[in-house]
Amino acid sequence: MPAATPADRSVLRTEVVQSWQRSVVTVDPGCVAAPADDAEIASRWARSPLRGPVLELADELRGITDDSGFVAAVTDEHGTILWSYGGRVMRRRAERVNFAPGGRWDETHMGTNALSLALRSGEPSMVFSAEHLVAALHSWVCYCAPIRARDGRQLGVLDLSTTWDRSHPLAMSTVRALVSAIESRLPADPPPEPDSIRLECLGGATLLRSGRPVRLRPRQLEILALLALEPGGYTPQQLQAAVYGDRPVSATTLKADVSHLRHATGGEITSRRYTLARPISCDAVDLLDALRVGDLARALRLYRGPLLPDSETPGIVQWRDHLTVGLRTAVLGSESATHAVEFGARCPDDIQIHEHALRLLAPGDPRRALVTARLHTALR
Repeated sequence: MPAATPADRSVLRTEVVQSWQRSVVTVDPGCVAAPADDAEIASRWARSPLRGPVLELADELRGITDDSGFVAAVTDEHGTILWSYGGRVMRRRAERVNFAPGGRWDETHMGTNALSLALRSGEPSMVFSAEHLVAALHSWVCYCAPIRARDGRQLGVLDLSTTWDRSHPLAMSTVRALVSAIESRLPADPPPEPDSIRLECLGGATLLRSGRPVRLRPRQLEILALLALEPGGYTPQQLQAAVYGDRPVSATTLKADVSHLRHATGGEITSRRYTLARPISCDAVDLLDALRVGDLARALRLYRGPLLPDSETPGIVQWRDHLTVGLRTAVLGSESATHAVEFGARCPDDIQIHEHALRLLAPGDPRRALVTARLHTALR
């Protein structure tokens, strides 16, 4: 039976089976280590809100890992390990599978494991031995729980891992207690700026006002994205063409959508020429800024997918192509294998990106198997 398929689903938990089904698309079960995120891990840890609380508890964490034969790790909200500690023997074991700062343990990059399940579900998770998708982890057992800010945002996870023969029924209770201690030491969240607006439109669509979600129709989100990406704004005729193209739609339809959008954003849209009265925070705009200054690592972190992927609005389609081509060109011009591998995960049909990644990956790099599989699928 193929290594990627559970031998007997009746003995596997539903969440494990579902995770296998999702992650086998992007992860080779035969890989030997987690891929590395080489984008300034030390500085990201220095800026992380988890750093202070974790360092305050460092002695307690070291005592637990040394006494019990565990290795501890803390990730960011994306599953990249920012800090880890273990005794000499367990640390060496962990380093062999890149369970160390810079290792990417989310489901897309390392398949089914306790960290990826906790990140996805927002609940504590334990993964034992062969429940892991990757065979190199079958000798491990992992206990993990998410760490949340005071406003409920998931900041990362705390994980305790060891060899399966050292599994202990109290390990999860220990993880929960440590997470509670970390959360209690987190600084109070600064209040959001009055009427601050955040539009996230890469790979999906979410509008937040003063930290709270605002429900808008897809058309209104499209208009807001266009206004965010065009600081100079549009005349009514230009915006109508960008939104509706050649379709015979009356000007009152557009005015109604803009009026509703103006109310949702607190009057941030001007009238005679449709522009934003003040810039709003937007991930697509942040991506453009990152590309302009050559910060490709940040651009790739921002790029969760194409601009409003379900939209067929002419102006959105043009901007979608602009952003994707710009990012793709930057990746093809980069000598970082990590950039190519990461972008390839979001563009599975892009043969040239996978070939570029293979040219950059060293012969012994475990990621070659995954990229080769992606290329094989893209060529079919």
